[in-house]
Amino acid sequence: MNRYHVVAALLLSAAAVSLSTGGALAQQSGDMKGMPGMHMAAEPAPAGSAASKLGDLVISGGYVRAMLPGQPVGGGYITIHNGGKVADKLTSVTSSAAGKVELHEMKMDGEIMKMREIKDGIAIPAGATVTLAPNTMHMMFKQVKAPFKKGGAVPVMLMFEKAGMIDLNLPVTSANGN
Repeated sequence: MNRYHVVAALLLSAAAVSLSTGGALAQQSGDMKGMPGMHMAAEPAPAGSAASKLGDLVISGGYVRAMLPGQPVGGGYITIHNGGKVADKLTSVTSSAAGKVELHEMKMDGEIMKMREIKDGIAIPAGATVTLAPNTMHMMFKQVKAPFKKGGAVPVMLMFEKAGMIDLNLPVTSANGN
């Protein structure tokens, strides 16, 4: 991906990234180009992606990507619209398919794309839509019990500060997002 595409993707995702809280961020990785399965292009959610409603929150476009052989982590994506008058926050995600699920963001540090954990959760302002997508904020599945395979599903529990929790099964798409 050339520099123009990276800059364009970052500009488009700037609003979503700015919604994350600014607490301490731990650097998780350096140059993302060499990490298998970590594609930098954002694309629309695939057909058949997970969707649900929890109070004023409409959750849609949920999916994970299949993991390539030897890939130690998996990525998950979702869109959350807060139709209410009160802000909320996605505080955590858990899954029986992984020992740990972290909320992450990717952003440029000079000319290097870096990934950092968002430790304080992701704000969902009243009336706003926040999208976790490739090349921006996303769910990072660690200590995966079995690699995610296309056609399967990954169970997740999303925990929100005000709305509570919701269980979803996220379909697994191909490793390249198709």
